[in-house]
Amino acid sequence: MAVSTAMSKALTARGPSHIRHRLMATSSQQPSLPRQPLLPRRPSLTLAASPRMLPARPRLSSSESDLSPTPPSERTMTAWDLASLWIGLVVGVPSYYLAGSLVDLGMSALQGVATVAFANLVVLACLVLTAAPAVTHGLPFPVLARATFGVRGAHVPAVIRALVGCGWFGIESWIGGRAVFLLLPSALKSYQPLLTPVPGLGAAPLEFACFLAFWAAQLSVIMNGMEGIRKLERYSAPILIVLTSALLAWAYVSAGGFGRILSLPPRLTGAEFWKVFFPALTANIGFWATVAINIPDFARYARSQADQVLGQAGLPLFMGMFTFAGLAVTSSTEVIFGYIISDPIELLGRIGGPATTVLAIFGISLATITTNIAANVVAPANAFVSMSPRRFTFAQGALITALLGIACQPWRLLSSSESFVYTWLLGYSALMGPIGGVILADHYIVRRTDLDVDALYSENRESPYYFQGGFNVAAMVAMAAGVAPIVPGFLHKVGLLPSVSEAFVTAYNNAWFVSFLIAGTVYCLLCCRRGGEVKYQNS
Repeated sequence: MAVSTAMSKALTARGPSHIRHRLMATSSQQPSLPRQPLLPRRPSLTLAASPRMLPARPRLSSSESDLSPTPPSERTMTAWDLASLWIGLVVGVPSYYLAGSLVDLGMSALQGVATVAFANLVVLACLVLTAAPAVTHGLPFPVLARATFGVRGAHVPAVIRALVGCGWFGIESWIGGRAVFLLLPSALKSYQPLLTPVPGLGAAPLEFACFLAFWAAQLSVIMNGMEGIRKLERYSAPILIVLTSALLAWAYVSAGGFGRILSLPPRLTGAEFWKVFFPALTANIGFWATVAINIPDFARYARSQADQVLGQAGLPLFMGMFTFAGLAVTSSTEVIFGYIISDPIELLGRIGGPATTVLAIFGISLATITTNIAANVVAPANAFVSMSPRRFTFAQGALITALLGIACQPWRLLSSSESFVYTWLLGYSALMGPIGGVILADHYIVRRTDLDVDALYSENRESPYYFQGGFNVAAMVAMAAGVAPIVPGFLHKVGLLPSVSEAFVTAYNNAWFVSFLIAGTVYCLLCCRRGGEVKYQNS
């Protein structure tokens, strides 16, 4: 229900009812907004004389756009709506695969649940803090980012977030394609020439064809309208919970209960456990770090701060419950089959008959489409459109997202638990960490929650968010400083550097924490050096 509510509002423009930013010749004509609770401390509405306005919103049509502040009449999302949104995002194959990967890397079920729970508490804090100004002002991420990075510099974090979203779109589409593969006739699935990976591509022709088929099916839904997908989203959460419960019940019966599963000794003890724990913790934070960056795109529709806090508090609970299900089922496969099967699609192909297969395809397709639309299309498409609203529409931005999803070669990222956790999740968490660190440091420490909403839509040189040519150099330097210590470890992990210092390896294994703290600290120091606070325009 919540994904339906959020997507319906995030993707459907309300042209006539949106707030319009008009320039006024004198400051005496400016309307004054009531002081909002919690944020901001003292909102400023001072406008520059004759500023050149940025396009307010990406357009879904020639007369509609989607980045203007959400008016109070449209801020209707309740705590339950946001909680349901998280159910729809959590219950999916990547979340299951992440849980199974922890077992595959040697953790016990209890160790895995504890790791995921702690990571999601960290994510929750970032979600609540990042969403707060969006709830107060009704602003999406591309607009809020202008306050920190500048009216032009905001494109940098938006595009970085978009590229990671494109990668996730590819991963989800590959998962959906593998589900389609299960439906194919056995004779076709056993024809060896179609199962041999193509040199250079790294994927088998038949698997790649299934991937493209599912990719095209999703794209056709996105390009031709959202009404059908909204109806699917409305019922996806309860259906997926039922299917997950059924799989959990199968594992319980087949393994003779969970007592044996939970009592299995961990394969990692002492120093070996901590060597895996910190990368796994960072990977779990990185798993939701993208949504933590662009959560304003959804939170802007919340009724109040209390609704967004209570609604998002469901993330650790839902993720912990689904992780337990994934870990319990994955651990049970060692008891049932004699070896661990961390891939749910492979597991579903091993159990039951045709009816089970069809049901599994339905559940996987439902989870993939709803998650992909909500988490991996909205932010990238908005980012591309925000760069050039006159050149791109939302549909064109979605097409670019889908094409880049293929270019990311998701079959390589999912080739093993190690590549998924250590290469993909850890790698991009080094990009999400600095963005989050700089944004939170700027809003809460440097500007102390002050925000001039009208100036966010102005490119006037005297605007407080114009900085240096539209770019906040301090934010750019701080973001680069956060990424720099992670690069050697990443290059070593992908095999481009044969050896690096152990310090760089440690930094990479804790990429999100290291990059987040360094970027936030450097930004605060640079702002203090130039006078302590971001400049504000004189009234």
